[in-house]
Order: sequence, then structure tokens, then C-alpha cells
Amino acid sequence: MNESLAVRRKRLAYRSRHRGTKELDILVGAFAERHVAGLDAEQLGRFEALLELPEPLLYDWLTGKSLPPPEHDHDVTRLFLQFKLKP
Repeated sequence: MNESLAVRRKRLAYRSRHRGTKELDILVGAFAERHVAGLDAEQLGRFEALLELPEPLLYDWLTGKSLPPPEHDHDVTRLFLQFKLKP
């Protein structure tokens, strides 16, 4: 399937807000709202791969309980880990 970047971004933004747990829906959804529009096709693929990971794993990375393994240590993960919700 060859979907446009705009459609892909919308799909990923939606998926980001509907992961399962409310905490990650808020965090990942806010990240997507702020950053997905600026990601290129390759970065969107890396973000999509992050969305496929189990929620407890992402939560541990976000809270600093663990670090991402080398295969997930890339620009999108670092941007995600640096993301902070504005009060």
C-alpha cells in the first residue's frame, strides 16, 4: 500500500491517542500532535515501530526505569524521550 504522507501522519496520530492505557494515550498522543507533522517518511516508520512495542516497555523508557536497546536508540526515540507535556 502506498499511502500519502498526510494520510500516514493522520493514521499514526490517531493510533498514538488510542494505545490502551490512558497515561500513554496522553503522552504518546501529545507527542504525535506536536511532532508527527515534521517527521519524514523514514522517521514515521521508526515512530510506527515504537507504537508496536508493548506499553510497559515504552512507559519504563519514559519514566527512566530502563533505557531503549540499541535497535531502538535512534532520533525518534530520543525526541520521544525528551518530550515533556507543557503544564
